[in-house]
Amino acid sequence: MEVKLEKRYPLEVDAARAWQVLRDVKVVAGCMPGAEITEQVDATHYKGTVKVKVGPANAAFGGDIEVKQLDEAARTLQLFGKGADRGGSSASMDLTATVEAGETPAGSVLVGNAAVVVNGKFAQFGGRMMTQVSDMLLAQFVDNFRTAAAALPGPEAAAAPPVPAPQVAKEINGLAIVWNLIKGWFAGLFGNRA
Repeated sequence: MEVKLEKRYPLEVDAARAWQVLRDVKVVAGCMPGAEITEQVDATHYKGTVKVKVGPANAAFGGDIEVKQLDEAARTLQLFGKGADRGGSSASMDLTATVEAGETPAGSVLVGNAAVVVNGKFAQFGGRMMTQVSDMLLAQFVDNFRTAAAALPGPEAAAAPPVPAPQVAKEINGLAIVWNLIKGWFAGLFGNRA
């Protein structure tokens, strides 16, 4: 099953600081709940894991990430990631992310386009639920991304220090996501969507 995602997230930080975070694959992975880079193979290849917990069940997806393009002038990162768990599920993602200038010099926009392919037991959830779960995970990711970018010195600072990794959840809590989906469904059913 394939899900296509096209998102735009306004950021309250300048484009230079947002790009400093986006260009660091380890920090970007650290912004995603449950994701972690475990090894840097070379300048463009990484190994990592994503941990998912649904009630008492745990799954760990191990996989590879390849940086296909890192364009400083266009502030664009393109990467491809793929992974599998021991239960036979697999997933891949082809992502292009760009930092655009905002309406003011103090703001920017994080733009992402991704094609996510899921096979195995996780594909049984269907495209609609996968899109809703992706939206929730991306909202958490963007909050962490904003925190990491805001922690950097502003444009007036002379030297750029290493990007601090935000503190994020060590695993994706599937029950919390399902609960939020149920609450959203009921809110929509009664015309009071939050």
